[in-house]
Amino acid sequence: MTAASSLLPPTRCAHPRPGCDISPPRDADRRGNGYRCQARTPAPRRLLPLPQDRVIRAAPVSALADGSGAGAFEEEEEYEKADSEKLAVTVVTGFLGSGKTTLVNYILREQHGKRICVIENEFGAALVKENLSSAEEVISMDNGCACCTVRGDLVRALTQLKDRKDSFDLVLLETTGLADPAPILATFTQNWTISNNYRIDGVLCLTFPRPFLDLSCQVRPEGTVNEAVQQVAFADRVLLNKLDLVDKGELGAVKTLIQEVNAFAELIECQQSRVPVDKLMDMNAFSMERFQEEIAEYDLEEDAAAEECTDEQEGAREGQKAKKRKHDISGVGSFALQSEHALDSQLFNRFMVQLLQRKKEDLYRSKGVLCFEGEGDAKYIFQGVHEQIQFEQSNTKWVEGEPRVSKVVFIGRDLDREEIEAAFRTCIVHAQTAHPH
Repeated sequence: MTAASSLLPPTRCAHPRPGCDISPPRDADRRGNGYRCQARTPAPRRLLPLPQDRVIRAAPVSALADGSGAGAFEEEEEYEKADSEKLAVTVVTGFLGSGKTTLVNYILREQHGKRICVIENEFGAALVKENLSSAEEVISMDNGCACCTVRGDLVRALTQLKDRKDSFDLVLLETTGLADPAPILATFTQNWTISNNYRIDGVLCLTFPRPFLDLSCQVRPEGTVNEAVQQVAFADRVLLNKLDLVDKGELGAVKTLIQEVNAFAELIECQQSRVPVDKLMDMNAFSMERFQEEIAEYDLEEDAAAEECTDEQEGAREGQKAKKRKHDISGVGSFALQSEHALDSQLFNRFMVQLLQRKKEDLYRSKGVLCFEGEGDAKYIFQGVHEQIQFEQSNTKWVEGEPRVSKVVFIGRDLDREEIEAAFRTCIVHAQTAHPH
């Protein structure tokens, strides 16, 4: 196997080093669906952690109050728990005024039948301020929910909460003003105790259509990020809030823009942040099997048709604005590539390593279902947030008569689709006989 950058060790490798790679090593020891590096003792985590110093700098709350690193709260667990035994966590993002505080108050006050623990890194809601004392961190509400303050350390708060996790159906983690949730997501992969008791269910973004249109048009200095657009790019579900305050034209323009930024996000319309609570749960966005089903259903021809439709709607002002915002202002977008021919695992590994070396900050999300040459009926799946890559063999196999189509999805900023597609095509076995899709 061709040696690869240490950015992409195999799944579950605890100590990344040169020579580790993303593609399945022939002599790897199988355990579950993942692959373990033979040279070192593995850790029971699935995503490649971000560099520790980056997390400390980027996180909205300090990694540790005493600066000793997340490992200070590592605890020995008796066994590696299945996802079904872990408490689900929904990460909530959204710009100021999008309705996050209203959503939190709705969850904490209404009788909706779910037991949700809301964690905020900064308590701005009046409800919370009225009930919070300096000596307590968890506030129990009358409807069975709870509110937890995190003023310094998310890891410590989650560690203390884990003994009560059976009392809740969901943790809602509100990330005030955070455009890039990757540091938060890394918290759930770097610490054994946290990763063995919690699982990320998905990223939920609240947006108010009218200011979102304005924010997405703001001209930013070169190299800076448009936070409102980036939040949508990371989202698995987007709540289109305050629809009673927008007209059909504005709503249509926002939907077009969001679909161009992130074609894979589910859109949910609501008013005053009131949505069925089950819409905040059961996303399973980081479930490898769940996303495998979603990507298999994604039609690349529909994606291309949507782009053509936008070009043809030259008379529609909303369509023109949405296209301009994507390409001229934010530079954020999503696209998918596919091949009906098997991929060379070594070449694909090299392709991903080189892509992450060049674009890891700009590649927000990536997903794929892969068919490798020489792997029989084995189906491989991966997904990533920046350079955190989760890669494993699927529980399901390619069945007789099923088209063995490899599909990869990229969501990010200033990604050159033609360049990335050309590099992807070099991974195809007998590429000279393959036709672009």
